[in-house]
Amino acid sequence: MGRKRVKGVIAFSVLLFVESWAGIALALPPAGDTPEEVLRTEIILDARSPIDGQPMTPAAYAELQNQLNASIEPPAELSDKLVNTVRLLKLRRFIKKYLPFIPLK
Repeated sequence: MGRKRVKGVIAFSVLLFVESWAGIALALPPAGDTPEEVLRTEIILDARSPIDGQPMTPAAYAELQNQLNASIEPPAELSDKLVNTVRLLKLRRFIKKYLPFIPLK
């Protein structure tokens, strides 16, 4: 009876060991898959318009990107009172988070 139990425990241990390694092997990407590091360094020769998705040349894509970036207006200047209020609200949030025993309304 004891030998059967030992054999069963050993078989169960081997099964768990094999299953754990099989799970790791399944988590790996396929061997033919190109790594992301390589894909990031490749130069893309065919581009699509971010506006309508039409194919474009790299030169036209770069020109469109420059036009889109140039048309962005800088943010408007905020009043000093508003900036000060936001700063005080951030300070209040910090105090309530890290020093909760200080009573704040």
